[in-house]
Formats: sequence, C-alpha cells, structure tokens
Amino acid sequence: MAGFLKRKLGLNAAWDENTSLNPNTPMNASLTDLDVYLFDLRGYLILENALAPEEVAGCNAILDNLQHLKPGEWVGHAHAHTYTGTEGLNVQQIYEAGEPWERLIDHPSWMAKVTRFVGGEGTFDTNHGPLFIDENFASIRGPGESIGMHSGGHNAPKRCQFRYHNGLFQCGMVNILIAFNDVGPGDGATMVVPGSHKSNFVHPEAAKASMEQGESRSVDGVTGAIEVHLKAGDALLFVDAIAHGSAKRVNPGQRRIAVYRYGPSWGMFRLPYRPSKALLERLTPERRAIVWPHEHKLFPPGEEPQA
Repeated sequence: MAGFLKRKLGLNAAWDENTSLNPNTPMNASLTDLDVYLFDLRGYLILENALAPEEVAGCNAILDNLQHLKPGEWVGHAHAHTYTGTEGLNVQQIYEAGEPWERLIDHPSWMAKVTRFVGGEGTFDTNHGPLFIDENFASIRGPGESIGMHSGGHNAPKRCQFRYHNGLFQCGMVNILIAFNDVGPGDGATMVVPGSHKSNFVHPEAAKASMEQGESRSVDGVTGAIEVHLKAGDALLFVDAIAHGSAKRVNPGQRRIAVYRYGPSWGMFRLPYRPSKALLERLTPERRAIVWPHEHKLFPPGEEPQA
C-alpha cells in the first residue's frame, strides 16, 4: 500500500511516515494561550491547514475504493457501519486502511493540543501512555444525509465530560474531525452549539433534533447552533461534551471527513472493534502506545495475554 501510494502521488524516497508533509506545520504544532482560552470558552478549535494537500490526496485515494461499501461489509480490518441508518457511510477502524491513515494517529498538527486537553499529566490517566484512541472512522455523506444533535454538558458521563481541575484539563474525549474536501454552506457541515459543553440544561429544542435510529434528523434551525465550515485539510478539534451533529447536505456530491477520538490511556474501545495484529506490528512505538496502551506486563507462566 505504501509503495502504491508513493507512486500514485508522485512521492519519492524522501517520504518519511513520521514527518508532516505540510511545510506550514511545525513538527509539534504548539498550544497557545489563545488556544487554551478559546477551547475552554467555546469547546472547540479550528486547525487550518492541519494536513498538506499530499496527505489529503493519500486519504482520498483510499476512500475512492471504499465509497461503495454497504453497512456490514468488511475490507481487510475496516468495517462499513452506520449509527442511525440515515447519516451515510462510516468506515470504522479507518487507521487499518493504509499508511496515510496511520499518520493521523499522532499527527503533529494536533497532538500537543489533544494531549493537553485530555490532560491528566502526572496522574493515573497517563499511567499506560499519553492517550488512547477509542474509535476512529471515515464518513462519506451524500445529498439528504445528516446526523442529529447529541451530547451537551447536561449529559456528562465521565467518558465524554469536559473538566478543568487543579490546573489541568481532564476531558474524557477530545475529537479530531478532518475534512478531505471543502465543507461549506449546503455541504452538510458539522454543527456545534458553542459553550454547550458547560451547560447544565438540555437544549429546549433537542427533542426535534436529537439522533434517532431510522430517522433523518439534523441540527438545522437549532437556536445557538452554528455550521463549522472547513477547507480540505482543515481539522476541527472539539470536546465530545459539546452539543453537536450536522446540517443536512443539500448540495450534490459528497462530504468526506474522518474522526479520531482521543481519551485517557485507561479507556476502553467504544465499539467491539480491536486493532489487528498486523497493524500493531507495523506501527511505530509511539503510535502503538496510542492505539493499544493496554499491554499485559505480568501474567502467569504459559498463559498468553488476553485482549
């Protein structure tokens, strides 16, 4: 796969899977005081030019071959999936789909920020490693498709909570949503209610907009909700506690994005998927520590560690 993509994208031997292809992104994009303030205030940040055009093209080349999957079908260790049946195609375990997707596990455009906001430095939260990805998927959405509103500070299980305590962020889940084509008006953009990660009350309009199995719902028209428009290669960083969903796509074509969900190292997978042995064997130690921090380091002689 790596060789194929290098040839397809015209990349030469200088390709380094541990190096960002975007010359505008430093190897560890720093976290600024303004980032901290806006994330705390709004619950999200927009990371412009997080991926280089070559990185976007590498992921899109793979999505071109996955876009015809039907829910329940497998390609290798990636699985076609749907939450409600009305939000388009999700390809779960997308980091199994090839090198371009593996690069996103610890991409320098967002790692410093995600690590700070998940937090827990010096606590048990980082006992097994800095972070853990509990779900990762690509999403392809066409005309008429959308996903309803979900989350919000009023409904704060530990897994999804926003918390700042004793000088540390301690957020249970921080999401990176990456755009692989431009997402503007009419394209079914992600929608958020800024500040709702701190709300003590359910949104009064939630009943008409919330996710519902088999029903096509969106966040269109919800008071206080805004569309987040992204260019290809931009990323949206947001705490899962923020009320979010999407607008309904009305334009022709597709909306292509991916979501990587990060939490503390002790977390467990949200869905029944597990990383394949082949993936774990080819990942860098840093990426493996994020994908599978649950190593068994002590077990009786003759017994194999269990996943």
